[in-house]
Amino acid sequence: MLLRQPANLYKSIIGARRNLSTGLPSAQSFRKWYQQLWTTERTNLPPYNHFTQIGDPVLRQQAAAVPLELIEGPEIEAIVEQMVKVLRKYNCVGIAAPQIGVSLRIIAMEFKKSLQKEMPEAVYQARQMSELPLTVMINPVLTVTNYSKLKHPEGCMSVRGFSAEVERFEGVKLSGLDKSSKQNDLILSGWNARIAQHEMDHLDGKLYTDQMDRSTFSCTCWEAVNTKSGRVEIPFYK
Repeated sequence: MLLRQPANLYKSIIGARRNLSTGLPSAQSFRKWYQQLWTTERTNLPPYNHFTQIGDPVLRQQAAAVPLELIEGPEIEAIVEQMVKVLRKYNCVGIAAPQIGVSLRIIAMEFKKSLQKEMPEAVYQARQMSELPLTVMINPVLTVTNYSKLKHPEGCMSVRGFSAEVERFEGVKLSGLDKSSKQNDLILSGWNARIAQHEMDHLDGKLYTDQMDRSTFSCTCWEAVNTKSGRVEIPFYK
């Protein structure tokens, strides 16, 4: 009995191989079947309802200018609406079109007055924060008006869960078109100037990690990681 087991096992393997070869008509079919085991068909396309994350090629591209004849069209209107929706959904202060997967030169900024209540007054004042109404800029151009630099901690929804100190110019002028193709010029200082510089970087394929003080780069929830024995999740949805 023990001597006959290898022969039976060999026969079963040969039979399995025959079944595999008859069930897969060609090498191409096998390759397609095999790829389906580890790849997922993309059903979610831009403009996204979430923030793209570092590593996504769209964040490293030079965003294209929006053709003037398309600014008031339904496509650009839909992109801007989605940007504002995501901006407010995640309760942040700035967003660029590449962050929802669209490589176009569009940014939106908003610093609500209510944010002042969510942080210590000393921090609010030290970072020169102030209210900024919702502002959408299409094909924006940034000009430095105050070359003094301020260094403060900065985060990004496309580098979720981390922050670092970054130097930014203290004052800038932002010029561009609004959703109605009207010219809009904005003088910004302090934290709002920082927001503008951060979002403009996104349009040029840059992230704050490119110019941060690397010694200050840190996980924003490192204390919770220790307290909860590592049982901490960083969500990429909301």
